[in-house]
Amino acid sequence: MEIKKRSSPPLFLADNLALDFINSEYGTGENRHDCFDNAQSVIDWLETTGLVPKGTVAPPELLAEARQLRDAARAVVHAAMQSREAELTVINRVLENGRPEARLTWEKDTGRYRVDVHSGVDSPARLLWPVADALVKLVTDDKFEYVRQCEAHDCILLFHDLSKSHRRRWCSMATCGNRMKVAAFRNRKGS
Repeated sequence: MEIKKRSSPPLFLADNLALDFINSEYGTGENRHDCFDNAQSVIDWLETTGLVPKGTVAPPELLAEARQLRDAARAVVHAAMQSREAELTVINRVLENGRPEARLTWEKDTGRYRVDVHSGVDSPARLLWPVADALVKLVTDDKFEYVRQCEAHDCILLFHDLSKSHRRRWCSMATCGNRMKVAAFRNRKGS
């Protein structure tokens, strides 16, 4: 039996681009939500994050590539959290095929050289490259140890705990944190 995924608005609460991308699919069981239900929804997510300009046209295969990257990114983060190796083919393909082109150019107005970076939006890999790059930076950073999964029993969201004490437990205090504290209170009162 296939679980029906309902389209939902994206959640931006992870404090990290790659984790927010992974969190574009969330929930468990029949309450599964996928923010990417067509290529335009991927473009909308990329526009919201400022990675592409408004009005960007979705190239063919963007939805499939975004979902593959999201699944691969989730697997890499979970593997890294457990100090295990994960399959890297999809991520490395996006990194290689989507790499922005950097060119040294002369700017007559200022009389200086500058780097001109052209990333283009002509392929899914070029659109998704910043997400793959953010993932690489996340899993290779010393602060990766502060990547957490929400402690709510029915939540799969990930976040980067950048709080001063590094004791954040919930994806969002307004949702899961509040629900779990209310449940704990009821359990204490009922026993």
